[in-house]
Amino acid sequence: MKRTLPIFVVLLLAGTAFSAEVKTNFFPYPYEKVTLENGFSAYLIPVKGSGLVAYSSVVRTGGRDEWEPGMSGFAHFFEHMMFRGSKNYPAPVYEQMVTYTGAIVSAHTRDDYTAYNLVFPSRYLPTIMTLESDRFRNLSYDESAFESEAGAVHAEYLKSRVNPYAVLHEEVLNLAFDVHPYKYPPIGFEKDIQRMRKEYGFSLSFFHRYYRPENIVLLMAGDFAPGLARHLIERYYGGWKPGYVPPQITPEPEQTEERFKEVAYDGKTLPIVWIAYKGDAFDPADKLIPAATLLGELAFGESSDTYEQLILRERKVESLQAFFPFRRDPGLLSVYAQVKDEKDIPYAREAIDRTVEKFKSTPVDPARLEDVKRHARYRFLMDLETPKSIVESLARFVALTGTIEGVATLNASLERVTPADILAAAARYFQKERRTVVVLKGARR
Repeated sequence: MKRTLPIFVVLLLAGTAFSAEVKTNFFPYPYEKVTLENGFSAYLIPVKGSGLVAYSSVVRTGGRDEWEPGMSGFAHFFEHMMFRGSKNYPAPVYEQMVTYTGAIVSAHTRDDYTAYNLVFPSRYLPTIMTLESDRFRNLSYDESAFESEAGAVHAEYLKSRVNPYAVLHEEVLNLAFDVHPYKYPPIGFEKDIQRMRKEYGFSLSFFHRYYRPENIVLLMAGDFAPGLARHLIERYYGGWKPGYVPPQITPEPEQTEERFKEVAYDGKTLPIVWIAYKGDAFDPADKLIPAATLLGELAFGESSDTYEQLILRERKVESLQAFFPFRRDPGLLSVYAQVKDEKDIPYAREAIDRTVEKFKSTPVDPARLEDVKRHARYRFLMDLETPKSIVESLARFVALTGTIEGVATLNASLERVTPADILAAAARYFQKERRTVVVLKGARR
């Protein structure tokens, strides 16, 4: 595969819409970008044959943007409220029309974005775009509906507490970050959720600041005519007034010593060790970003020596994973292990530490590195088989940079990663003074 970066030629269309067809040798589909004068943008990815369209509105606002003290959870809250409809199409009407089209509807909130997804037969594109543009431009709810939904969010939070990983994740974030909003899980802190019902006025402010055209990117993939899609986008989104207000996020100060905590889980579970190192913000042109992801797989993936030792040979650990996600601001590079016996927690931690030190001092075998790189590319391409999987795979890149061009840039950077880069990534990120360790233990059996 050639390592080429797509080049955009911007063409003026219809006075306000700009578009260009782009082909890349890594991303397997040609696509077109449409940009309106109000800042709204859309990526059109025609994929013929399925008769379906996947339609994802990516709001570049997530838990990261909840910078006001005591107001965590509002990004996720709007994942709920956006289904309350508008004066033009109240919730019952919206639901009836969506049901009529046969659309499958979903939404999710992450640290850096909130995505609203629909998959539907292509003939209903005008209907869906009418409904979606309207609720994003004209969402309407009264105080009683707001209070009702706040109660539903609290119930969802309580339900999540039956999962020990959800409990542990919240503790890790809260301990690892001091001031950055990554400190909160995307659903928010419980104390903030409990008082949310009193913040109707703040909710309106949150919506009007962040749900603006220049902060939203539409991803469309599937069996549609690009010319019709461009016309509908201009018609339904062109009159939307801009007004995005960036969040006032305080950068996280440098961590200078290891942090540790033990957490008691009120339920039965195997003990879990979670070790989180401070990472860097996503930059697809920086080789250390893909090198860190490859490092996680090399050191702790299913083909690693440590996985074979702890899980397959000694059977002291039930599961072992490394999770090095891309983040808009510096986030966490995590390694976690579920240990079968509490007495083996120190042993598992020592094994992880030995692995970390090994990758800081010993170059990885070049052939194995190439195998892991090849698998990473293959896994990404296999996630692009359907219109739905295409928009879901691209949503993260859109959230981080506002475009999908980072996909090709990241692939070019990944191609260039060498054993020396893996060493450099290990030295950069595997620093004991910049890590947080949390151990969760369940109720005694």
